[in-house]
Amino acid sequence: MTLDDFPDHDDLSDALREDRALRPTRAYRIRFAQDNLDFRKLDVPDPVPLGRQILTAAGCDPRDGFSLFAILPSGDFEDVRLDEPFDLRARGAERFVAFQTDRDYKFTLDDSQLEWGKPAIGGDALYKLAKVGEHEAIFLQIRGGTDRLLEPDDLVDLTEPGIERFITAPRPATTCVIIVNSRPREVDDRHVTFEDVVKLAFPGSHDTNVVFSMTYRHAASKPHAGELAAGGSVDIKKKGTVFNVTRTVQS
Repeated sequence: MTLDDFPDHDDLSDALREDRALRPTRAYRIRFAQDNLDFRKLDVPDPVPLGRQILTAAGCDPRDGFSLFAILPSGDFEDVRLDEPFDLRARGAERFVAFQTDRDYKFTLDDSQLEWGKPAIGGDALYKLAKVGEHEAIFLQIRGGTDRLLEPDDLVDLTEPGIERFITAPRPATTCVIIVNSRPREVDDRHVTFEDVVKLAFPGSHDTNVVFSMTYRHAASKPHAGELAAGGSVDIKKKGTVFNVTRTVQS
């Protein structure tokens, strides 16, 4: 098989959603933004590109002082150095953002004024800073409008004019969508148990010789992926946490 026999690209977003490995192809499609969070599709020729390869593919000159970050599934930013390989097949990051700046960004969180060294902040970082309670949430105050509920996997652009103001308040009732054995299911809680997911995957009663096993990915809690055993639980994202449940009958 020659390179001409390969498809034009494989989309990392599709691979993550379908829970599969990247396919051999001519290019690998990621999402890239520059100096903001307006992501566009970008093809890179290597599944383990260097930071400078990503910048070059985006039309940015690596010599112009760009800082490049990979946005992990948790919403955390990870520095990608110019000559550091980044394995698209293993890291689960589909979004990359480059900034040409060295300034700090100010925001308020409840009654405290804080500074952040990156032009965007993830909800996960805000929740850690605020140390919110189990039934609390963080909101971005919208002057003259409705405050925006933030989840751990959300991102907020700090480059907009003015200082962003975040507050903690009681969490409203919300409906989340999880994927159970490739089917979307609605749940009314951000915290789901092994037993909750089993009921969604295999409704009804079961004989005592039936054993269930379960894996999950894209969870809000850490670890973000793994195996879940009976009696266990995870915090899910508002949309996109995936569960695979298998049923085995023991003889």
